[in-house]
Amino acid sequence: MNSKIEKIQSDTPLIGTIITLSNPQITEMLSSAGFDWLMIDMEHSTLTIGEVQSLLQAMHPDCISIVRIPGNDPVWIKRVLETGCDGIMVPLVNSEEEANAAVNAAKYPPDGNRSIGVSRAHGYGAGFDSYIKNANRETVVLIQIEHINSVNNIEQILSVKGIGGIFIGPYDLSGSLNRIGDISNEKVKEAIARVKESCNRHAVSYGYFGMKPEAVQAEIKDGCKFILVGIDFVMLAATAHRYIESLKGLC
Repeated sequence: MNSKIEKIQSDTPLIGTIITLSNPQITEMLSSAGFDWLMIDMEHSTLTIGEVQSLLQAMHPDCISIVRIPGNDPVWIKRVLETGCDGIMVPLVNSEEEANAAVNAAKYPPDGNRSIGVSRAHGYGAGFDSYIKNANRETVVLIQIEHINSVNNIEQILSVKGIGGIFIGPYDLSGSLNRIGDISNEKVKEAIARVKESCNRHAVSYGYFGMKPEAVQAEIKDGCKFILVGIDFVMLAATAHRYIESLKGLC
């Protein structure tokens, strides 16, 4: 079995970060720094699909690559998977029907309706048979729960076969509760707890984002599987500011 899938299916938490910049060297460095996975973000960045493929080509081979697509659209799902990433993250899934649509678009028949092409994912043709044979098992589909509607429908969403995990989006969830940005608000925390409890009962792994390590330490202890900490440009800017502040007093 693919060693990346073994890592995803194990009980060990996976630590990752978010990629938004199109520079392949940045992705190369971060994927070699020890992160278990990188989430390449097409939803909240200017990345094109060609740039995404270039980033994937620069990644360390042991690092798991998940691309967050711009929306729950079968065309985006098909095209992004053909870049050769290990899986996708589908934003703003609010119902069982929407979750089914995402999984169907990501899986070949008979498990779904993904169309068959030849691309980087298939080794430009050389690995076509192997990819087609294993793709349904080895392609990860993460569903994002980031609205109170999805929280209210979490039981039905988790009943969909083929979901590889749930990713909780705390900031958009807070906005849907009219508490935008206040992820420590009790209503937001209660909604997140409902999702976690349902995931645990259904034996579905879940993920969480925090801007800093302190924000996700408790999540790791709580059993969170897919951890995202920080964003590439935020880490770059924070390091630059820290360097400057450490030297200003000497000038």
